[in-house]
Amino acid sequence: MDENSFSNVLTTSYSIIFIVGLVGNVIALYVFLCIHRKRNSIQIYLLNVAIADLLLIFCLPFRIMHHINQNKWTLGIILCKAVGILFYMNMYISIVLLGLISLDRYIKINRSIQQRKATAKKQSIIVCCAVWTTALTGFLAMTVSALKKEEQSPTMCFHYRHKLNNIAEAIINLIFVVVFWLIFLLIILSYLKISRNLLKISKRRSKFPNSSKYATIARNSLIVLIIFAVCFVPYHVFRVFYILSQLKEKQPCSWKKFFHKTNEIMLVLSALNSCFDPVMYFLMSSNIRKIMCKILSRRFQGEASRSESTSEYKPGYTLHDTSASNKIQYTS
Repeated sequence: MDENSFSNVLTTSYSIIFIVGLVGNVIALYVFLCIHRKRNSIQIYLLNVAIADLLLIFCLPFRIMHHINQNKWTLGIILCKAVGILFYMNMYISIVLLGLISLDRYIKINRSIQQRKATAKKQSIIVCCAVWTTALTGFLAMTVSALKKEEQSPTMCFHYRHKLNNIAEAIINLIFVVVFWLIFLLIILSYLKISRNLLKISKRRSKFPNSSKYATIARNSLIVLIIFAVCFVPYHVFRVFYILSQLKEKQPCSWKKFFHKTNEIMLVLSALNSCFDPVMYFLMSSNIRKIMCKILSRRFQGEASRSESTSEYKPGYTLHDTSASNKIQYTS
C-alpha cells in the first residue's frame, strides 16, 4: 500500500497524543503517589488506569518510528509482537478498570448500608491485582503463541493480516469486542442511574447550601461517559467488520486498504483516551481537584509575587520601608 501521506497523519497524531498523554498521566501519578497518600477505592482504580495509560503511551514511539521509517519495521518480530499486544492489553485494562469504577460508584451511591472504606479499598486492591495478573499472563501467552504461528517478513508490523490460518486469534479478538460492549452497557446503566439519583437528591435538598454539588457530580458522570464513548465506541463498532474481513479468503486490494486505514484511524481515537483520562481523574475525585487547585494556586501566587518583586526592583536605588523599622535594600 502506498500510504506515505497517511503515515504522516498517523505520525503527527501519535506524537501529539504521546506528549499530552505523557505529561497528563505523569502529573496524575505524581499526585496519586507523592502528594495524596490516603486513597479510597475509586482512587486505587484511577491510579491503575494512569499506569495502564502510561504503558500504552510508551508503545506509541515504536509506532511513530515505524511510520517515519516508511512503514518498515527494523526491530525484529519479537519486539513487534510484544509492542502490539502490550498496546491492546493496556487499552483493555483501562476499559475494564473504567467499568469497575462505574460499578464501584453505583454501589456506593445506591447502597442502604454504608460499607467501610477500608473494606472497599482492600477489595479494589485485590481486583486490580487480579486484573494485572490476568493481563500479564495473557500477554505472555499471546506473545509466545504469535511467535510460534506467525510467518511474516521481519520488516512488516502493524499491517493488515489474513487470519484464515489463525481462527483462534480472530475468535479471541471477537471475545474482546463482546467484553467491551458488556462493560459499555454496564457503564451506561451505572452512570445513568447515578445521575438520576443525584439529581433527585439535588431537588430534594434544594434548600441546602451544598445541594448544587449533586447536580455537578451528575454532570461530571455524563462527561466521563461521553469521553469513553468517543474514544472506544467507534473502534469497537468497526472492529467486528475488520475481523470478519480478515477471515475472507479473497479480498480486493481496495477493500484491504479501506479496512486497514479505517482501523488505524479508530486506533488513534482509542489512544486519545490516554489524554482524556487525566481530565476524568479531576472530575471524579474531589480530593484530586482540591490538590490540583492548591498546586495551581500556589504556582500562580508564586509567579505573582515574583512579578511584583521584579517590578519594584530598580538597580542602583535604595528603597526604604517607612512603615516599619526595617530597611529593605536592593542593590545592583
